[in-house]
Amino acid sequence: MAATSTQCQRVSLLDNWESSIHGANRRSAYPLQAFDTLFAARAWVTGLVRWYNHEHRHSAIRFVTPAQRHAKLDQQILDRRATLYEAAKQRNPLRWKGPTRNWKRVHTVHLNPDQTDNFEPIKRDHRQEQKAA
Repeated sequence: MAATSTQCQRVSLLDNWESSIHGANRRSAYPLQAFDTLFAARAWVTGLVRWYNHEHRHSAIRFVTPAQRHAKLDQQILDRRATLYEAAKQRNPLRWKGPTRNWKRVHTVHLNPDQTDNFEPIKRDHRQEQKAA
């Protein structure tokens, strides 16, 4: 008899690390070879962190930087964008089929949101586990 488990095998302890590396290796400045020294590696990572926090605009927080978000500058930026988009829609309404982009502030941000839509329980045969033990 098979039992259903609600354990999610997709979760990795390295999810945050893996996602940051995924973002890092898509940058044009990603090193193609190993670093010559530990200092060179640290300098590159310092530059990556600066870029990530002060230049890279994140889609999850409506295309503002984490630094802008932490400094509470995001609401002002988003309000300006909403005004700009509405003015553009008024100037050329045929270009817009529906509402403009949503520029409302995201109040809660999740680093690794659960993806319950893709979740399927894992069926386990406990007889197999007992035989292996």
